[in-house]
Amino acid sequence: MDDKEMVDVATLDPELLQLQEVSSFAMKASPQLADELFSQWLSLPNTGRLVKSLIDDAKAGASFNASVNCSSANAAGNNPLPSLFPAGSAPPISPRSASSSPRVSKQRTSPSSLGSPLKLVTEPVREVIPQFYFQNGRPPPKELKEQCLSRVNHIFEDHLDGLKINEFKLVTKDICRLPSFFSSALFRKIDTDCTGIVTKDAFIKYWVDGNMLTEDAETQIFRILKQSDCKYLTQADFKPVLQDLLATHPGLEFLQSTPEFQERYAETVIYRIFYYINRSGNGRLTHREMKRGNLIAAMQHADEEEDINKVLRYFSYEHFYVIYCKFWELDTDHDFLIDKENLIRYGNHALTYRIVDRIFSQVPRKFTSKVEGKMGYEDFVYFMLSEEDKSSVPGLEYWFKCIDLDGNGVLTLNEMQFFYEEQLHRMECMAQEPVLFEDILCQIVDMIAPEVTTLFVLVIREECITLRDLKGCKLSGNVFNILFNLNKFVAFETRDPFLIRQEREDPTLTEWDRFAHREYIRLSMEEDGEDVSNGSAEVWDESLEAPF
Repeated sequence: MDDKEMVDVATLDPELLQLQEVSSFAMKASPQLADELFSQWLSLPNTGRLVKSLIDDAKAGASFNASVNCSSANAAGNNPLPSLFPAGSAPPISPRSASSSPRVSKQRTSPSSLGSPLKLVTEPVREVIPQFYFQNGRPPPKELKEQCLSRVNHIFEDHLDGLKINEFKLVTKDICRLPSFFSSALFRKIDTDCTGIVTKDAFIKYWVDGNMLTEDAETQIFRILKQSDCKYLTQADFKPVLQDLLATHPGLEFLQSTPEFQERYAETVIYRIFYYINRSGNGRLTHREMKRGNLIAAMQHADEEEDINKVLRYFSYEHFYVIYCKFWELDTDHDFLIDKENLIRYGNHALTYRIVDRIFSQVPRKFTSKVEGKMGYEDFVYFMLSEEDKSSVPGLEYWFKCIDLDGNGVLTLNEMQFFYEEQLHRMECMAQEPVLFEDILCQIVDMIAPEVTTLFVLVIREECITLRDLKGCKLSGNVFNILFNLNKFVAFETRDPFLIRQEREDPTLTEWDRFAHREYIRLSMEEDGEDVSNGSAEVWDESLEAPF
């Protein structure tokens, strides 16, 4: 039979064949049963006439309708459709209508809707994916934009010519919801022509049309501070913000009569920001580093808190006072530089010569000082923060680089023993009972991996410690004290249980916070003439004291 003469028999209603219902289970058990029944049906005379009539209609181009053709064929022969069963033995046909049959509805509607009775084509439904990346920021929703414009109109309605820099703080706080000491930086960012005035249209163009409205606080501050030709922040970008903070914060008013210390305070705050947040250590603070840090929360806290000393992250004046006084104390000739002999006196000669040599070899960090063999104030800030809070991530990385002599990323037994040898010699000179390195090694292993058995085995078998091991332990800072800080090593071995309980009661305070608080009390009491050293053998020399 020619392909053109083929008829889609699947579209015929099975009920018209008057065949007994056969279960799917029976068809699966005997696959040849359907072929046999179909062959018998085709051999009947009336079936031949029906097929021939359908073929003639197809050749003539008439529309194909199985029920009509079947009815006409039956009417012409005055006989029902031939049956395979003897007369009277066929079961009654179910009284359901043709439209109620799921097979009929599926087979009659689908081919006609597709324009072809021979093939069912299902086109995939296209799902529209909303835009998720916006190069210049996500546009604000209509409601948010209208609310912002309403507040802008309210503030600028009495200043049709625009706002001056001393009037811009309300916009910074109320509309932009940024710390008030960002007012000058934001004003200058909008006033690119340095006219001294920011109009309503200029603000809307920058803040609303520039999609700053939908950005998070980290992104907003990053875009305000960075230069247009840079993709990162430098220390110089923070100076205008710190100058605004010094000029407006009530907790720093007393420094207005001493501009030199205002500058030192601003430098110290910036150094601390880059110490903790700029993890790459290249002096270029990226957007990702900004989002990962806690700088924005600290800025908001500084803006809301009148007592600047309660803002422990970055901005505390007491913390600056401790750092600067320590530097002033070691810098005997006051050239604002420190050499090895100066640094060896830190903490009542707490450090060993070997670790001081490693610091001045600039392995943990390159010095910003341009004088060879001397450390500048910024370098000292990095050293002191690392020394007094060895358990912090920057502190661990700083001292790990010092102990890792070959720079292979692991601390071996030989490297740790090299630094501990001087500690052992100092114990003998001070008539203390020496602790052998083998015993110290067991103590170090116990501190680093008390919970993870695999690390336990790794350290013992390979006799090495990785930076990851140290970062996973709260007591990891004491490992470095054991190796090169005898005073803190002895203090850890004889620590007061009362102090341990105090530390546990306030876990939010870091080791640096506790140290700075104790040192500030000691220094302030010495400034008042009281001889209270609190563990330090050196008394503050009034002749060397910075004139605060």
